[in-house]
Amino acid sequence: MPKFQMVLGTGNVKKKAELQRLLAPYSEIQLTSLGDYPEALEVEETGTTFSENAELKATVQASHLNRWVLAEDSGISVDALGGAPGVYSARFSGEQANDKSNNELLLEKLTGVPRAKRTAFYTCHMALSDPQGNIHIRCEDQCHGRILPEGRGTGGFGYDPLFELPEYHATFGELGSAVKSVLSHRARANRKFVPLLLALIQSLKTQ
Repeated sequence: MPKFQMVLGTGNVKKKAELQRLLAPYSEIQLTSLGDYPEALEVEETGTTFSENAELKATVQASHLNRWVLAEDSGISVDALGGAPGVYSARFSGEQANDKSNNELLLEKLTGVPRAKRTAFYTCHMALSDPQGNIHIRCEDQCHGRILPEGRGTGGFGYDPLFELPEYHATFGELGSAVKSVLSHRARANRKFVPLLLALIQSLKTQ
């Protein structure tokens, strides 16, 4: 039986690796990524929500490549900053932003904010588009924690060294990929996504 071919619609190497780990157990899915398609587009994230950006990236890329494309948009929202950086998480500190500059700016903006008020949550929205640009699956989930005054751990990426899960007394940077692949916003969204995908694959086989 031919496998269901799906493109991971992200150019972020670390996000791609995390998604590959989450989807690896499902042998009926054959994964490729944008790196396998030199003709892939650079889709500008003009949405104002995670869902808008994910669906934009999925539909535009799918129509262009004539492939099923799974795109996701994710980021961190800090309550004391009114939900910022939110959809601007990757470019929080400007167009040339990197993890270090983003983390430094976040800590600067939270100067003087007490630990109890440093609550935050990661969001991940996943969207799967067919080759014609129609969204078939949407799902979203979150992971709640707080921002520490300084980074701990070298694992993960983005804001992971600053993001502590209070019940574990550890940051994503300290917990490592095995634990993160169970607890993270991406893992939680993926747990919603996979049953819907497997049902979709089954329905396509009967058409």
